[in-house]
Amino acid sequence: MRIWPRIWEKEVPEKSMFLEGEDQVHRYRRLWRRSVLLLSTFCLTPLLIMTGANYYQYQQAMHEEMIQPIHRQTSNMKRALGFLLEERRFALNFIVEEKSYQDLADQDHLAGTLKNLKQSFGGFIDLGVIDSKGNQISYAGPYDLLGKNYAEQGWFHTVTLRGVSVSDMFTGYRGFPHFVIAVKCEKNSDDFFVLRATVDMDILHQRIRSLSLPSSSDAFLINSFGVFQTPSRYYGNVMGQCPFPVPPVSEATEVMEDVNLEDRLYIVAYSYIQQSPFIFMVVSDPSMLKKNWFALRRELFIFMIVSVVIIIVLIIATSTYLVSRIQDADRKRTSLFHKMEYTNKMASLGRLASGIAHEINNPMAIIYEKAGLLKDLLSLDEDFPHKKRILQFTESITSSVERCRTITHRMLGFAKHMDMQMETVNLVNLIEEVLGFLGKEALYRNLAIKIHAEDDLPMIQSDRGQLQQVFLNIINNAFAAVEDGGKIDIHLKTVNQVNVSISITDNGSGIPKEYLTHIFEPFFTLKKKYGTGLGLSITYGIISKLKGNISVDSEVGKGTTFTITLPIGQKVD
Repeated sequence: MRIWPRIWEKEVPEKSMFLEGEDQVHRYRRLWRRSVLLLSTFCLTPLLIMTGANYYQYQQAMHEEMIQPIHRQTSNMKRALGFLLEERRFALNFIVEEKSYQDLADQDHLAGTLKNLKQSFGGFIDLGVIDSKGNQISYAGPYDLLGKNYAEQGWFHTVTLRGVSVSDMFTGYRGFPHFVIAVKCEKNSDDFFVLRATVDMDILHQRIRSLSLPSSSDAFLINSFGVFQTPSRYYGNVMGQCPFPVPPVSEATEVMEDVNLEDRLYIVAYSYIQQSPFIFMVVSDPSMLKKNWFALRRELFIFMIVSVVIIIVLIIATSTYLVSRIQDADRKRTSLFHKMEYTNKMASLGRLASGIAHEINNPMAIIYEKAGLLKDLLSLDEDFPHKKRILQFTESITSSVERCRTITHRMLGFAKHMDMQMETVNLVNLIEEVLGFLGKEALYRNLAIKIHAEDDLPMIQSDRGQLQQVFLNIINNAFAAVEDGGKIDIHLKTVNQVNVSISITDNGSGIPKEYLTHIFEPFFTLKKKYGTGLGLSITYGIISKLKGNISVDSEVGKGTTFTITLPIGQKVD
């Protein structure tokens, strides 16, 4: 099946197989374009809609795949850290409720309490009791903090007002970052004391590090001023300033997309840990996740492009097939109309030829009889003056009448063979008879016509009248192609046991190669002014009906050869 139709290969000549010339070509082209356009619209629209829908769904799925895991991990870690701080805060509340001020003010008793806390909960570094004026009256731990005053520190003011305080990271008297949990206990209506515990920040860091994150992601704690409370993998250490902006306050876990940092976009999930100054943040680089999306999108687009190309190729092939079938149907219809017209024309020509032949033959018969009578009268008188010269004139009249009679008989014989009628045909005699019609023109133009036939060339069973028309058409074309003084050679030979071939070669102008495939098409002609484009089309139809074959070989400036192959004895339908 052809993918690209012939109507787009090149411009069709002025006279072609189409009834309306180039207008008909443009009609087929419009039909082909509309067919391709309509089929493409019907076939590609659902594909494009489905591809767009899949693209949107995949994009949403990839977006959820980027957002949901980080949101879930942030929420889970928020609860875990909140529970860790709340657990230690409840432990301190339990101690101040169960133990008296005197017990906690005792150094040894306080050291025992710290030991029990470490064994039960872990993460406690020291424990201290501070009076209402901010003085540490008892202390258990590795540092020399007994007697230190905390009245001016922020956590002390918070616990005084709220009864409990979880501080952010600060250096204090120790000189390195730490945070404390403090609870207030009333001694009486006028006085109180504070139980204060320092918590190891590694307990928070270890819990955060237990979170399963991709290598490009990071998780850490900051306070409301954007200061790191735990070390970050990529962005800074404890007490350093976080490069990301402090997120707005929210009770729920939130995810911020497209957070810009140094011309790179990040996804930041955060959650405020209740009853603490800490904000838990997870920072993810979406480029790694987007690589999967880009790969999926590329595969989706490749699938769509391949599908579109396959569909378009099939549509073009289908449209080409349909338009070619329509074109062939139009060609057959044109050929049928032409045959009908030609049949009617030949029938009319036959009737006209018959009438003309009778009209000519009657006066010719009278002339012939009068010439014979004149000849007889001259023979009776031996002394008639100029008898010899008049007899010569009489012979000339008789021979001319005989020639006219031969011509009219040939014309009648040529015109009356309208239906197929098989008979034994001598090809050499038939061609010589055809050349008899053209003898005067060949003599006038000094054309050299030679017949080259095998000695044992067989006779064939065929239609004599149809073959007369075939050879007359081809030889007429050869006469039109050659200049005065040109040469035409006719070769007849046996091809095999069942076929003979007749080659008619001229040394005329030749036929361009681009026209060779069109010369047998109806209404195609290279005789711009007087050609009808029917001769070779009729010839091709006759040869096909006679079960033969015709081919042409030509070269511009050197000449043309028509080769006809005919069966010797095969019956024709």
